[in-house]
Amino acid sequence: MNDKSRNAPPLRNWLERLSLAFTGEPRDRAQLIDLLRSAHQREILDPDALGMIEGVLQVAEMQVRDIMVPRAQMDVVRGDGQLMDILPVITESAHSRFPVVGDSRDEVLGILLAKDLLRYFVDGNTEDFDMRDVLRPAVFVPESKRLNVLLKEFRNSRNHMAIVVDEYGGVAGLVTIEDVLEQIVGEIDDEHDIEDYLTHIMRHPSGRYTVKALTPIDEFNQYFSTDYSEEEFDTIGGLVVNRFGHVPKRGDELVFDRFQVRVLRADNRRVHLLEMRLREDVEPTVDGE
Repeated sequence: MNDKSRNAPPLRNWLERLSLAFTGEPRDRAQLIDLLRSAHQREILDPDALGMIEGVLQVAEMQVRDIMVPRAQMDVVRGDGQLMDILPVITESAHSRFPVVGDSRDEVLGILLAKDLLRYFVDGNTEDFDMRDVLRPAVFVPESKRLNVLLKEFRNSRNHMAIVVDEYGGVAGLVTIEDVLEQIVGEIDDEHDIEDYLTHIMRHPSGRYTVKALTPIDEFNQYFSTDYSEEEFDTIGGLVVNRFGHVPKRGDELVFDRFQVRVLRADNRRVHLLEMRLREDVEPTVDGE
C-alpha cells in the first residue's frame, strides 16, 4: 500500500458522511430539537417523552444559579436553637433538610435532617437535644456549576442538598437533587404539594394560601371573591405567568391586585405551585383593575 492510499480516509467513513448529508440527520443541538419536535408532531414521541428529552438537553446547558432557592427564601434553623425553638420552622415549612446557620446566613454550620429529631420525641428526652449531635456536613457548590455535573455528584455522594456560594464565598442560596430532576421530568410531588389532590387551594394557619397553578379561574374567583376573566385565562397559573411577563423560576415573587405571590414550584416550561397572601391594604376589585 502506497502513502497516498494509507492516508486516504476509509471508505466506510466517507459513506457515513455521505449518508448523513442525504438523510438530514441533525448537525447541532438546534437541529436535534427541531427533529424531536417534528417526531412529536408525527406522534412518534408523546408529549411527556419530548419534554423529558428537551429537559435533559437543557440541563447540560443550565447552571446552579438558574434553579437555586435564593438566599432570602431559604428556610434555616439556628445552630444555637433548642429543639422546641426550631420545631415551628420545621413543621411550618415541612421540609426534610435544613441548613443550620450561625450568626448570619453566610455562616452555614451544617445540615439538619428532620428525621434525626424523631428519637428525641420517641425517647422523651427533648431536654437532651444538642445540635452538635445531629449536625451533618454541608456540601458547597459554586453558582456556575453545570446542572448535569451537579446531578452526577449528587448521585455519587448520595447527598440531596448543596449550599450555593457566590464568587466571594458568600451564601447565594441552596439547591437540591429534586430541583435538578424537576428540570428533566417536571413537577415532583413533595412537601409543598397539597395532599388532597381534589383540592386546588389550601389555607394555612399563618394566613398564607398554597394554590395549584392549574386551579381554574372560576374556582379561584369564587374562593377569593375576585372577578378575573375566564375567557382570557383558563387557570390562575396562566394569569400569574402573564403578570410576570415570562415563565418565572422557583422563588420569584410578584405583587398584583390584592395578592403577594411567590412561586413555590416551577420548571423551565411552566408554573406548578404558588404561595399567595392577601394584601390587607388593598380592597377587592373587579377584573383585577
